[in-house]
Amino acid sequence: MTHHTHDLTDRLARAQKAAAEAGMDALVISPGADLRYLTGYEALPLERLTCLVLPAGGDPVVVVPALEKPAAEASPLGGLGLDIAAWDETDDPYALVASRLPGVVRAVGLDNHMWAEKVLNFRRVLPNAEQVLAGAVLGELRMRKTADEVASLRAAGAAIDAVHRRVPEWLRPGRTEREVGKDIADAILAAGHATVDFVIVGSGPNGASPHHELSDRVIEAGDQVVVDIGGTMPDGYCSDSTRNFSLGAPPAQYAEYFAVLLAAQQAQCAAIRPGITAEELDAVGRDLITEAGYGAEFIHRTGHGIGLETHEEPYIVSGSARPLEPGMAFSVEPGIYLAGRHGARIEDIAVCTAEGGERLNLTPRELVVVDV
Repeated sequence: MTHHTHDLTDRLARAQKAAAEAGMDALVISPGADLRYLTGYEALPLERLTCLVLPAGGDPVVVVPALEKPAAEASPLGGLGLDIAAWDETDDPYALVASRLPGVVRAVGLDNHMWAEKVLNFRRVLPNAEQVLAGAVLGELRMRKTADEVASLRAAGAAIDAVHRRVPEWLRPGRTEREVGKDIADAILAAGHATVDFVIVGSGPNGASPHHELSDRVIEAGDQVVVDIGGTMPDGYCSDSTRNFSLGAPPAQYAEYFAVLLAAQQAQCAAIRPGITAEELDAVGRDLITEAGYGAEFIHRTGHGIGLETHEEPYIVSGSARPLEPGMAFSVEPGIYLAGRHGARIEDIAVCTAEGGERLNLTPRELVVVDV
C-alpha cells in the first residue's frame, strides 16, 4: 500500500479540525511516526530542525534544512502541494516557524517525542504560548485504522509469521541466543521488512525476562525458548509476534502453565468486539491465569496498540475504561514467568472489527517442540 495523496490531505484536515476543537492554535510536528502519518515523509531525526507547522486555521508549511529539501520533495510529502520552507545553515529555524504561525498563539501542540532541545527552543521563540502534547489529538486519529492501514498490518503480520515458521531451523543445542538472533534478523528482512525492530530469544531462565536482550547464553537440549520478533515494513507499518519453542519435551510444570496461558490468550482473542473495554479484555486472560494460580507471574499488561509504531494507543491494561472500536489494532500477549526457571508469552496482533475481532498472526500458538 502506498500513501494516497487524498488520504494524507484528509489526515491533515482532520488533524487541523481536532487541534482546533482541543483549543490548540497550531500543531508542530518533528520527525517520527506522527510526521509520517500526516505527510508520508519519513524524515531523519537530526539536530537540524525539520517540522510540520499545522495551524488550526490556515495553510500548513513544512520547515526543512536546505540540504534536506530534495529528500522531502522526493517523499510522498512532495505530492501534497504543501509549502516547503527551507532554512540555511545560518538561519534560526525556530524563528522561521514562529513567523509562519497565526497572529496570536495561545497554545501549541508539540509531538510527544520531540527532543527536549527543540521543545525549549520553541519555548524561546513562543514565550507566551502554552506547550501541550499533540498526542492528545493525533493519538485519537492514529488509533482508528482505515481499511488500508489494516491491510498494511495484515501484510506485516504475514511477513513475521513467515519468520516464525522457520525458527525451528535455527534453534539447535550448542548455538547461542545471539547466533540464533542473527539468523532471525536476516530472515525478518528477507521476509519483506525494511528494518528489524527487535529480536528476543529468551532461552531457559532468560525466558522469564519479558524484554530479555540477546545474550551469549548457549541454548541447551531441554530448554524452553521465548521468541518475540518484529520489524517495520517499507510502508511504515509494524509487526510483532511471540511464539514459544521447546528443545525436546517440556517439564511437567511448564506444560501445565503453558496450557493455562494458551487458553487465556485464545479467550482474549475470542472476546475482542466493539464496546468491550481495554481493562475488560485484560481481565479475560488475567482472571483465567489468576484462577490457575499464576496471577503473580503475569507481570505486564495484556497488550499495546500497533501501527506506524510498535507501541502506541490503545493500551490493553487494567485501569483503562476505553471501549474498543472497529479499526483499533493491538497486541494480545499474556505471559507467565517463573523467575530463574523459564517463561512463556503468546502474542498475536489483532484488530477490532464491526463483527468482533480478526487475528493478524496466523501461525499455530501451541508450543513448538523441536526434535534434538
